[in-house]
Amino acid sequence: MTIDWVAKLRHLLQVLAFCLAIATIQYAFIPDRPYGPPVVYSLFIGTITWTIIDLGRDWFPSSAETGWPTGLAGVVLVLGGIVAGYLLGVAIADRLCVYYGWYPPGAGKAPGEQRTSMLITALAGITGTYYFYTANKSAYLERKMREARRHASEAQLKLLESQLEPHMLFNTLANLRVLIGSDAARAQQMLDHMIAYLRATLGASRATTHTLQAEFDRLRDYLELMAIRMGPRLAYTLDLPAELAQLPVPTLLLQPLVENSIEHGLEPKVEGGRVAVTARRDGDTLVLQVADTGVGTATASGTGKGFGLTQVRERLATLYGTAAALDFSAEDGRGASATARLPTHT
Repeated sequence: MTIDWVAKLRHLLQVLAFCLAIATIQYAFIPDRPYGPPVVYSLFIGTITWTIIDLGRDWFPSSAETGWPTGLAGVVLVLGGIVAGYLLGVAIADRLCVYYGWYPPGAGKAPGEQRTSMLITALAGITGTYYFYTANKSAYLERKMREARRHASEAQLKLLESQLEPHMLFNTLANLRVLIGSDAARAQQMLDHMIAYLRATLGASRATTHTLQAEFDRLRDYLELMAIRMGPRLAYTLDLPAELAQLPVPTLLLQPLVENSIEHGLEPKVEGGRVAVTARRDGDTLVLQVADTGVGTATASGTGKGFGLTQVRERLATLYGTAAALDFSAEDGRGASATARLPTHT
């Protein structure tokens, strides 16, 4: 049996505050009497009642939904705690009130006061029990909602990743088909690179993250594949500072951006151009940028809503929420730039 003592302490403080509130309300109706007796009675009755119910419930089989005993055991525990709390609390408070001279020995309480005290104890005990019962149930429901959101996010991320791999593979196979008819030697070289790339991809397919170094290594494999097909029309640079190499990032995060640059930026340009992938740190933010010298807004990708950009934005939102973002900018005839910002301390 594991008891959350921090939660118990929080419950005790809430009970003490509740008892003081009850004593204050009683005093407000009888201001001609001392404030001490209602405080003493309220604190001892409430504390003993709470101790029996809140600590005692951990010794019974409890519902996972509420953390409270189910069926008759829960009813008996609450009623027993209220009765025992009243009897023991009154016995202790009587002695303290006599000791401090708040009323003389043997004076006790009038029958009307005893009935009122019993009624207040019953109502307060039932109210307090219901409060803690509903608080536990609310906490359980919040946990289940968080789990449901996490599972939904994981499912969405898997869906996005499943969209990405076929997209890249189909593009590469289409390029390979063209080369087979025009340059068999280069097609063979491209096939060798593709096999190496897919082997690396398969090794990381069961993980949602890998190191930034692994991400750049896979980008280099992909760019080598594209360089075989495009020849001198494609140049690229990969700039990864050594101190950032081991930072975790989502797998295949940058590849859709690089594909976007080649497909919509460089390929439509007769002379081709350059793709530059850079990584840098800005405080607690990792900044990853893919920039090209392609046609810029002269293509449909200039809206920033193509497959690659949409896919990256959705993955960042799924993994990091509002802590990450993707910015896209393009200038007609002078290239485009996509910049992803994500936290480094998640």
